[in-house]
Amino acid sequence: MISRWTSTQTTMWREEATTPADRYFFAIALKTTRLKLTRGALTLFDGIMPAGTLYVGAPSKLLSAQFHAPCDFLHFHVPAKCLPSLGTGKRSVRSDELNDLILLRDPFADQLAKALTERDHLVDPDFARCIAQTLAMHLARREVPRTKVNALPKWRLRRIEDYVRTHFDHCISLSDLAGVAGLSRMHFAAQFRAATGYRPREYLLHQRIEQAKTLLLNSETSLAEVALAVGFCTQAHFSTVFKRITGNTPARWRCASRNALVSPAPAGDDPASGRKAVSHVLPATLS
Repeated sequence: MISRWTSTQTTMWREEATTPADRYFFAIALKTTRLKLTRGALTLFDGIMPAGTLYVGAPSKLLSAQFHAPCDFLHFHVPAKCLPSLGTGKRSVRSDELNDLILLRDPFADQLAKALTERDHLVDPDFARCIAQTLAMHLARREVPRTKVNALPKWRLRRIEDYVRTHFDHCISLSDLAGVAGLSRMHFAAQFRAATGYRPREYLLHQRIEQAKTLLLNSETSLAEVALAVGFCTQAHFSTVFKRITGNTPARWRCASRNALVSPAPAGDDPASGRKAVSHVLPATLS
């Protein structure tokens, strides 16, 4: 089964779900969000989850999620018997490691999700089944990193997030961020990427684009003024980065987003909460 769950809610809310007894749960973040994932007293993830992040849960596991921002997830419910053999690679992921596995910004999983959600491919069961099988094989044969870098501690990460939030319209260097975190540039860059999946510069660009979206959606500010307001030197550079991150130009994104706001909500949506109930977009079992 394949499903998609989206929410435009900006206030904090919680969700809980238990994976079926005979299926693994693969979730791919289609957009960047902020959330906390827990299993009982164990915190699995707490922070900004980048688009393209892949989460894997084993059968019969209860997962709790606390959201702090809008989100969009594509879910694959894959029967355990359909996981491919793990092969003979020395450092391949074992079956017992396919639980609470979080791969930040997995580019291959991201491309698979886009291939399925773009251009109406969701209506093609054979294509969707092929994508799910490819994703399962990608996970089963993924190599474990040879060295492990400790993630930036949450209290240091919050310092960085607060600093960027209040200085995104100024020039921010790697040295500035490392100084805020109290680390050398080399150690900060490695630990920051382990915690967020972003290089520091990539993270800064994404935050500037998120701020730009707010201005584009809620004001009539010109594109040139928006570019300067969020820290870009020129409108051309702003437009290039905006299209690379969102897939659309600022002008087209503004038009499409405003049109979406005035469109009537489809049946089954909850306009008050901004959430859509989980719906099986492809009721076909992987076999």
